[in-house]
Amino acid sequence: MLVFKFGGASVKDAAGVTNLANVVKQYTDQQLLIVVSAMGKTTNALEKLTKAYMDQADDMHEIFNEIKEYHYNILNGLFEPGHPVFDEVANTFVEIDWAIEDEPHDSHDFVYDQIVSIGELVSTRIVNAYLNKEGLKSKWLDVRGYVHTDNTYREGIVDWDKTKASIIKDIPAVLEKGIVVTQGFLGGTSENFTTTLGREGSDYTASIFAACLGAESVTTWKDVPGILNADPKYFTDTVKFDELSYTEAIEMTYYGASVIHPKTIKPLQNARIPLLVKPFTDPSAPGTVIKEDGRNQFTKPVIILKQKQVLLSVSGKDYSFITEDHLSDVFRLFAQNNVKVNVMQTSALSFSVCFDLNEERFEKLLIGLKQDFKVKYNDGLTLITVRHDGVNTIKELTEGKTILLEQISRNTIQVVVR
Repeated sequence: MLVFKFGGASVKDAAGVTNLANVVKQYTDQQLLIVVSAMGKTTNALEKLTKAYMDQADDMHEIFNEIKEYHYNILNGLFEPGHPVFDEVANTFVEIDWAIEDEPHDSHDFVYDQIVSIGELVSTRIVNAYLNKEGLKSKWLDVRGYVHTDNTYREGIVDWDKTKASIIKDIPAVLEKGIVVTQGFLGGTSENFTTTLGREGSDYTASIFAACLGAESVTTWKDVPGILNADPKYFTDTVKFDELSYTEAIEMTYYGASVIHPKTIKPLQNARIPLLVKPFTDPSAPGTVIKEDGRNQFTKPVIILKQKQVLLSVSGKDYSFITEDHLSDVFRLFAQNNVKVNVMQTSALSFSVCFDLNEERFEKLLIGLKQDFKVKYNDGLTLITVRHDGVNTIKELTEGKTILLEQISRNTIQVVVR
Protein backbone atom coordinates (compact mmCIF):
# COMPACT_ATOMS: atom_id res chain seq x y z
CA MET A 1 0.00 0.00 0.00
CA LEU A 2 1.40 3.38 -1.08
CA VAL A 3 0.61 6.95 -0.06
CA PHE A 4 1.05 9.70 -2.67
CA LYS A 5 0.95 13.42 -1.96
CA PHE A 6 0.49 15.91 -4.79
CA GLY A 7 1.21 19.56 -4.01
CA GLY A 8 -0.43 22.65 -5.41
CA ALA A 9 2.10 23.10 -8.22
CA SER A 10 1.33 19.62 -9.55
CA VAL A 11 -2.40 20.41 -9.96
CA LYS A 12 -2.21 24.10 -10.84
CA ASP A 13 -4.04 23.63 -14.17
CA ALA A 14 -5.88 21.07 -16.28
CA ALA A 15 -2.61 19.72 -17.68
CA GLY A 16 -1.38 19.11 -14.13
CA VAL A 17 -4.47 17.08 -13.21
CA THR A 18 -4.07 15.08 -16.42
CA ASN A 19 -0.43 14.42 -15.53
CA LEU A 20 -1.46 13.31 -12.03
CA ALA A 21 -3.77 10.72 -13.58
CA ASN A 22 -0.96 9.53 -15.86
CA VAL A 23 1.31 9.08 -12.85
CA VAL A 24 -1.37 7.12 -11.00
CA LYS A 25 -1.91 4.84 -14.02
CA GLN A 26 1.62 3.53 -13.52
CA TYR A 27 0.64 2.15 -10.09
CA THR A 28 -2.65 0.36 -10.81
CA ASP A 29 -1.26 -2.84 -9.27
CA GLN A 30 -0.96 -1.10 -5.86
CA GLN A 31 -3.40 0.00 -3.21
CA LEU A 32 -3.12 3.77 -3.33
CA LEU A 33 -4.17 6.63 -1.04
CA ILE A 34 -3.70 10.06 -2.61
CA VAL A 35 -3.42 13.29 -0.60
CA VAL A 36 -3.94 16.48 -2.62
CA SER A 37 -3.22 20.12 -1.78
CA ALA A 38 -5.13 23.16 -2.97
CA MET A 39 -4.53 24.00 -6.62
CA GLY A 40 -1.72 26.35 -7.56
CA LYS A 41 -1.67 29.44 -5.35
CA THR A 42 -5.24 28.94 -4.10
CA THR A 43 -4.22 28.91 -0.42
CA ASN A 44 -2.61 32.33 -0.84
CA ALA A 45 -5.75 33.60 -2.58
CA LEU A 46 -8.00 32.23 0.18
CA GLU A 47 -5.75 33.85 2.80
CA LYS A 48 -6.26 37.12 0.96
CA LEU A 49 -10.01 36.51 0.96
CA THR A 50 -9.95 35.78 4.69
CA LYS A 51 -8.17 39.06 5.39
CA ALA A 52 -10.59 40.96 3.15
CA TYR A 53 -13.53 39.43 5.02
CA MET A 54 -12.09 40.19 8.46
CA ASP A 55 -11.42 43.77 7.32
CA GLN A 56 -14.78 43.93 5.49
CA ALA A 57 -12.86 45.19 2.45
CA ASP A 58 -14.66 46.37 -0.68
CA ASP A 59 -12.87 43.85 -2.93
CA MET A 60 -13.90 40.78 -0.90
CA HIS A 61 -16.39 39.43 -3.45
CA GLU A 62 -14.06 40.27 -6.33
CA ILE A 63 -11.32 38.12 -4.74
CA PHE A 64 -13.78 35.26 -4.22
CA ASN A 65 -15.00 35.46 -7.82
CA GLU A 66 -11.41 35.24 -9.09
CA ILE A 67 -10.88 32.08 -7.02
CA LYS A 68 -14.03 30.48 -8.42
CA GLU A 69 -13.19 31.50 -11.99
CA TYR A 70 -9.72 29.94 -11.68
CA HIS A 71 -11.19 26.60 -10.67
CA TYR A 72 -13.96 26.66 -13.28
CA ASN A 73 -11.33 27.24 -15.98
CA ILE A 74 -9.62 24.05 -14.82
CA LEU A 75 -12.95 22.20 -14.79
CA ASN A 76 -13.72 23.34 -18.32
CA GLY A 77 -10.37 21.95 -19.47
CA LEU A 78 -11.09 18.52 -18.00
CA PHE A 79 -14.84 17.84 -18.27
CA GLU A 80 -17.74 18.26 -20.65
CA PRO A 81 -20.47 20.72 -19.59
CA GLY A 82 -23.01 19.11 -17.31
CA HIS A 83 -20.60 16.74 -15.57
CA PRO A 84 -21.69 16.27 -11.91
CA VAL A 85 -18.38 17.65 -10.62
CA PHE A 86 -19.49 21.18 -11.57
CA ASP A 87 -22.30 20.95 -9.02
CA GLU A 88 -20.00 19.36 -6.43
CA VAL A 89 -17.55 22.25 -6.73
CA ALA A 90 -20.32 24.87 -6.70
CA ASN A 91 -21.82 23.33 -3.55
CA THR A 92 -18.40 23.37 -1.88
CA PHE A 93 -17.88 27.05 -2.68
CA VAL A 94 -21.28 27.79 -1.12
CA GLU A 95 -19.62 27.10 2.24
CA ILE A 96 -17.61 30.28 1.72
CA ASP A 97 -20.75 32.20 0.75
CA TRP A 98 -22.26 31.17 4.09
CA ALA A 99 -19.08 32.07 5.97
CA ILE A 100 -18.80 35.62 4.59
CA GLU A 101 -22.45 36.65 4.38
CA ASP A 102 -22.40 38.15 7.92
CA GLU A 103 -19.88 40.42 9.59
CA PRO A 104 -17.06 38.54 11.37
CA HIS A 105 -17.60 37.61 15.01
CA ASP A 106 -15.21 34.70 15.50
CA SER A 107 -11.44 34.81 15.95
CA HIS A 108 -9.22 35.32 12.91
CA ASP A 109 -7.63 31.87 13.22
CA PHE A 110 -11.02 30.14 13.39
CA VAL A 111 -12.33 32.03 10.36
CA TYR A 112 -9.07 31.35 8.51
CA ASP A 113 -9.47 27.59 8.85
CA GLN A 114 -13.11 27.55 7.78
CA ILE A 115 -12.37 29.57 4.60
CA VAL A 116 -8.88 28.43 3.60
CA SER A 117 -9.80 24.74 3.94
CA ILE A 118 -12.14 25.04 0.95
CA GLY A 119 -9.11 24.97 -1.36
CA GLU A 120 -8.34 21.32 -0.57
CA LEU A 121 -12.00 20.30 -0.58
CA VAL A 122 -12.42 21.68 -4.11
CA SER A 123 -9.13 20.35 -5.51
CA THR A 124 -9.86 16.81 -4.32
CA ARG A 125 -13.37 16.90 -5.79
CA ILE A 126 -11.83 17.74 -9.16
CA VAL A 127 -9.02 15.17 -8.96
CA ASN A 128 -11.34 12.41 -7.79
CA ALA A 129 -13.83 13.09 -10.59
CA TYR A 130 -11.09 13.11 -13.22
CA LEU A 131 -9.55 9.84 -12.04
CA ASN A 132 -12.95 8.18 -12.35
CA LYS A 133 -13.45 9.76 -15.77
CA GLU A 134 -10.16 8.13 -16.82
CA GLY A 135 -11.31 4.73 -15.64
CA LEU A 136 -9.34 4.78 -12.38
CA LYS A 137 -11.88 3.78 -9.74
CA SER A 138 -11.56 6.35 -6.99
CA LYS A 139 -13.44 7.41 -3.86
CA TRP A 140 -13.45 10.92 -2.37
CA LEU A 141 -12.86 10.95 1.38
CA ASP A 142 -13.43 13.85 3.79
CA VAL A 143 -10.25 13.90 5.85
CA ARG A 144 -11.94 15.88 8.63
CA GLY A 145 -13.65 12.70 9.79
CA TYR A 146 -10.32 10.87 10.14
CA VAL A 147 -7.60 13.32 11.20
CA HIS A 148 -8.89 14.46 14.59
CA THR A 149 -7.36 17.53 16.22
CA ASP A 150 -7.87 19.85 19.15
CA ASN A 151 -9.19 23.40 18.78
CA THR A 152 -5.84 25.03 18.02
CA TYR A 153 -6.89 26.67 14.78
CA ARG A 154 -4.20 27.05 12.10
CA GLU A 155 -1.96 24.67 14.08
CA GLY A 156 -4.25 21.76 14.89
CA ILE A 157 -2.66 19.22 17.26
CA VAL A 158 -3.48 15.68 16.18
CA ASP A 159 -5.18 13.29 18.58
CA TRP A 160 -3.20 10.26 17.46
CA ASP A 161 -5.20 7.59 19.26
CA LYS A 162 -8.54 8.80 17.92
CA THR A 163 -7.08 9.42 14.45
CA LYS A 164 -5.50 5.97 14.19
CA ALA A 165 -8.68 4.26 15.37
CA SER A 166 -10.79 6.08 12.77
CA ILE A 167 -8.36 5.39 9.93
CA ILE A 168 -7.90 1.69 10.73
CA LYS A 169 -11.65 1.20 11.16
CA ASP A 170 -12.63 2.39 7.67
CA ILE A 171 -9.80 3.00 5.24
CA PRO A 172 -8.43 -0.53 4.59
CA ALA A 173 -11.84 -1.71 3.35
CA VAL A 174 -12.14 1.33 1.07
CA LEU A 175 -8.65 0.73 -0.35
CA GLU A 176 -9.67 -2.84 -1.25
CA LYS A 177 -12.23 -1.37 -3.66
CA GLY A 178 -10.07 1.30 -5.33
CA ILE A 179 -8.04 4.49 -4.96
CA VAL A 180 -8.75 6.85 -2.07
CA VAL A 181 -8.47 10.62 -2.69
CA THR A 182 -8.42 12.92 0.32
CA GLN A 183 -7.33 16.37 1.42
CA GLY A 184 -4.02 17.40 2.87
CA PHE A 185 -3.59 20.15 5.47
CA LEU A 186 -7.00 19.67 7.14
CA GLY A 187 -8.35 18.15 10.32
CA GLY A 188 -11.57 18.18 12.28
CA THR A 189 -12.50 18.94 15.89
CA SER A 190 -14.92 17.06 18.13
CA GLU A 191 -17.40 19.90 17.49
CA ASN A 192 -17.14 19.25 13.71
CA PHE A 193 -15.26 22.46 12.97
CA THR A 194 -12.39 22.45 10.47
CA THR A 195 -8.80 22.95 11.53
CA THR A 196 -5.62 23.25 9.49
CA LEU A 197 -2.27 21.70 10.37
CA GLY A 198 0.03 24.59 9.45
CA ARG A 199 1.14 25.84 6.03
CA GLU A 200 2.42 23.10 3.71
CA GLY A 201 0.73 20.62 6.05
CA SER A 202 -0.33 18.21 3.28
CA ASP A 203 2.98 16.35 3.67
CA TYR A 204 2.13 15.84 7.32
CA THR A 205 -1.31 14.48 6.38
CA ALA A 206 0.31 11.92 4.09
CA SER A 207 2.64 10.76 6.86
CA ILE A 208 -0.29 10.44 9.30
CA PHE A 209 -2.17 8.10 6.96
CA ALA A 210 0.99 6.16 6.13
CA ALA A 211 1.92 5.62 9.78
CA CYS A 212 -1.60 4.55 10.74
CA LEU A 213 -1.97 2.19 7.78
CA GLY A 214 1.56 0.77 7.79
CA ALA A 215 2.23 1.95 4.24
CA GLU A 216 5.19 0.70 2.24
CA SER A 217 6.27 4.28 1.50
CA VAL A 218 5.14 7.88 1.07
CA THR A 219 5.90 9.75 -2.14
CA THR A 220 5.58 13.51 -2.35
CA TRP A 221 5.43 14.70 -5.97
CA LYS A 222 7.13 18.08 -6.36
CA ASP A 223 8.16 20.55 -9.06
CA VAL A 224 11.84 19.88 -8.24
CA PRO A 225 13.95 16.76 -8.99
CA GLY A 226 14.20 15.90 -5.29
CA ILE A 227 15.56 17.54 -2.16
CA LEU A 228 18.22 20.07 -3.10
CA ASN A 229 20.91 21.71 -1.02
CA ALA A 230 19.29 25.11 -1.65
CA ASP A 231 16.15 26.66 -3.13
CA PRO A 232 16.55 26.81 -6.94
CA LYS A 233 14.51 30.02 -6.99
CA TYR A 234 17.47 31.77 -5.36
CA PHE A 235 20.46 29.61 -6.32
CA THR A 236 21.37 28.27 -9.75
CA ASP A 237 24.12 25.81 -8.80
CA THR A 238 22.10 23.47 -6.60
CA VAL A 239 22.78 19.76 -6.15
CA LYS A 240 20.27 16.99 -5.42
CA PHE A 241 20.58 14.55 -2.54
CA ASP A 242 20.05 10.93 -3.58
CA GLU A 243 19.50 9.91 0.04
CA LEU A 244 19.08 11.57 3.42
CA SER A 245 18.70 10.17 6.90
CA TYR A 246 15.59 10.94 8.93
CA THR A 247 17.78 12.94 11.30
CA GLU A 248 19.20 15.23 8.63
CA ALA A 249 15.77 15.72 7.04
CA ILE A 250 14.32 16.70 10.43
CA GLU A 251 17.15 19.19 10.95
CA MET A 252 16.62 20.74 7.51
CA THR A 253 12.86 21.11 7.97
CA TYR A 254 13.33 22.52 11.47
CA TYR A 255 15.52 25.28 10.07
CA GLY A 256 12.95 26.10 7.41
CA ALA A 257 13.58 23.98 4.31
CA SER A 258 10.17 24.32 2.65
CA VAL A 259 10.25 21.16 0.53
CA ILE A 260 8.86 19.12 3.45
CA HIS A 261 6.58 20.10 6.35
CA PRO A 262 8.53 19.96 9.66
CA LYS A 263 6.12 17.48 11.29
CA THR A 264 6.21 15.03 8.38
CA ILE A 265 9.27 12.99 9.27
CA LYS A 266 8.60 11.93 12.86
CA PRO A 267 5.58 9.62 12.22
CA LEU A 268 7.46 7.99 9.33
CA GLN A 269 10.60 7.57 11.41
CA ASN A 270 8.61 5.92 14.21
CA ALA A 271 7.07 3.48 11.72
CA ARG A 272 10.28 3.12 9.65
CA ILE A 273 8.49 4.16 6.47
CA PRO A 274 10.69 5.77 3.76
CA LEU A 275 9.75 9.12 2.26
CA LEU A 276 10.40 9.64 -1.45
CA VAL A 277 10.54 13.13 -2.94
CA LYS A 278 10.10 12.87 -6.72
CA PRO A 279 9.42 15.20 -9.66
CA PHE A 280 5.89 14.98 -11.06
CA THR A 281 7.27 16.05 -14.45
CA ASP A 282 9.48 12.93 -14.62
CA PRO A 283 7.91 10.12 -12.56
CA SER A 284 10.64 7.64 -13.49
CA ALA A 285 13.41 9.82 -12.00
CA PRO A 286 14.86 8.52 -8.71
CA GLY A 287 14.32 11.70 -6.69
CA THR A 288 15.46 11.65 -3.06
CA VAL A 289 14.86 8.88 -0.53
CA ILE A 290 14.66 9.71 3.18
CA LYS A 291 15.09 6.66 5.40
CA GLU A 292 16.62 5.42 8.65
CA ASP A 293 19.96 4.45 7.11
CA GLY A 294 20.03 7.14 4.43
CA ARG A 295 23.54 8.24 3.47
CA ASN A 296 24.23 11.93 4.02
CA GLN A 297 26.75 13.13 1.45
CA PHE A 298 27.35 16.89 1.35
CA THR A 299 29.31 18.05 -1.68
CA LYS A 300 27.94 21.55 -1.04
CA PRO A 301 26.60 23.23 2.11
CA VAL A 302 22.87 23.19 2.79
CA ILE A 303 21.48 26.73 2.48
CA ILE A 304 18.07 27.73 3.82
CA LEU A 305 16.59 31.22 3.50
CA LYS A 306 13.60 32.45 5.48
CA GLN A 307 12.16 35.80 4.46
CA LYS A 308 9.78 38.13 6.33
CA GLN A 309 11.50 37.66 9.67
CA VAL A 310 11.20 39.70 12.85
CA LEU A 311 14.10 40.14 15.28
CA LEU A 312 12.74 41.17 18.67
CA SER A 313 14.64 42.00 21.84
CA VAL A 314 13.16 42.32 25.33
CA SER A 315 14.82 43.72 28.44
CA GLY A 316 13.74 44.58 31.96
CA LYS A 317 12.24 48.02 32.46
CA ASP A 318 14.53 48.52 35.45
CA TYR A 319 17.74 47.28 33.75
CA SER A 320 17.55 44.03 35.74
CA PHE A 321 19.21 40.85 34.54
CA ILE A 322 17.25 38.51 32.26
CA THR A 323 16.62 35.59 34.59
CA GLU A 324 14.95 32.20 34.20
CA ASP A 325 11.73 33.72 35.57
CA HIS A 326 11.79 36.40 32.87
CA LEU A 327 12.40 33.80 30.16
CA SER A 328 9.52 31.71 31.48
CA ASP A 329 7.19 34.71 31.13
CA VAL A 330 8.46 35.46 27.62
CA PHE A 331 8.08 31.88 26.39
CA ARG A 332 4.59 31.68 27.90
CA LEU A 333 3.54 34.66 25.78
CA PHE A 334 5.10 33.16 22.67
CA ALA A 335 3.23 29.90 23.29
CA GLN A 336 -0.08 31.64 23.99
CA ASN A 337 0.16 33.53 20.70
CA ASN A 338 1.38 30.53 18.66
CA VAL A 339 4.59 32.30 17.62
CA LYS A 340 7.37 29.82 16.81
CA VAL A 341 10.98 30.72 17.56
CA ASN A 342 13.54 30.31 14.78
CA VAL A 343 16.63 31.60 16.62
CA MET A 344 17.13 32.92 20.13
CA GLN A 345 20.01 34.47 22.02
CA THR A 346 20.34 35.78 25.55
CA SER A 347 22.68 38.24 27.24
CA ALA A 348 22.84 39.74 30.71
CA LEU A 349 20.21 42.42 30.09
CA SER A 350 18.27 41.29 27.01
CA PHE A 351 16.76 38.33 25.24
CA SER A 352 16.60 38.36 21.43
CA VAL A 353 14.48 36.10 19.28
CA CYS A 354 13.86 35.73 15.53
CA PHE A 355 10.55 34.42 14.16
CA ASP A 356 8.25 34.48 11.12
CA LEU A 357 6.02 37.54 10.80
CA ASN A 358 2.32 36.89 11.32
CA GLU A 359 0.90 40.37 11.76
CA GLU A 360 -2.09 39.53 13.93
CA ARG A 361 -0.16 37.20 16.25
CA PHE A 362 2.73 39.66 16.40
CA GLU A 363 0.48 42.50 17.51
CA LYS A 364 -0.97 40.39 20.33
CA LEU A 365 2.53 39.26 21.35
CA LEU A 366 3.74 42.87 21.53
CA ILE A 367 0.82 43.88 23.76
CA GLY A 368 1.64 41.08 26.18
CA LEU A 369 5.39 41.69 26.24
CA LYS A 370 5.14 45.45 26.73
CA GLN A 371 3.28 45.00 30.01
CA ASP A 372 6.47 43.86 31.78
CA PHE A 373 9.37 44.49 29.38
CA LYS A 374 10.97 47.06 27.17
CA VAL A 375 10.65 45.83 23.58
CA LYS A 376 12.59 46.66 20.43
CA TYR A 377 12.23 44.97 17.06
CA ASN A 378 13.17 45.03 13.39
CA ASP A 379 11.05 43.45 10.68
CA GLY A 380 11.49 42.72 6.97
CA LEU A 381 14.61 40.69 7.73
CA THR A 382 16.06 37.46 6.34
CA LEU A 383 17.27 34.44 8.30
CA ILE A 384 20.08 32.57 6.57
CA THR A 385 20.90 29.07 7.78
CA VAL A 386 23.92 27.18 6.44
CA ARG A 387 24.71 23.61 7.45
CA HIS A 388 27.90 21.62 6.89
CA ASP A 389 31.02 23.67 6.14
CA GLY A 390 29.31 27.03 5.84
CA VAL A 391 31.83 29.65 7.02
CA ASN A 392 32.87 30.76 3.53
CA THR A 393 29.30 30.46 2.26
CA ILE A 394 28.01 32.76 5.01
CA LYS A 395 30.61 35.35 4.08
CA GLU A 396 29.39 35.31 0.48
CA LEU A 397 25.69 35.42 1.40
CA THR A 398 26.06 38.30 3.87
CA GLU A 399 28.33 40.49 1.74
CA GLY A 400 26.89 44.01 1.65
CA LYS A 401 24.26 43.20 4.27
CA THR A 402 23.95 44.26 7.90
CA ILE A 403 24.23 41.34 10.32
CA LEU A 404 21.90 41.80 13.31
CA LEU A 405 22.40 38.41 14.95
CA GLU A 406 24.79 35.50 14.41
CA GLN A 407 24.83 32.05 15.98
CA ILE A 408 27.28 29.21 15.33
CA SER A 409 27.03 25.58 16.46
CA ARG A 410 28.88 22.42 15.39
CA ASN A 411 27.20 21.91 12.02
CA THR A 412 25.08 25.03 11.61
CA ILE A 413 25.53 28.77 11.21
CA GLN A 414 22.52 31.08 11.44
CA VAL A 415 22.57 34.77 10.60
CA VAL A 416 19.78 37.35 10.69
CA VAL A 417 20.43 40.09 8.13
CA ARG A 418 18.91 43.29 6.80
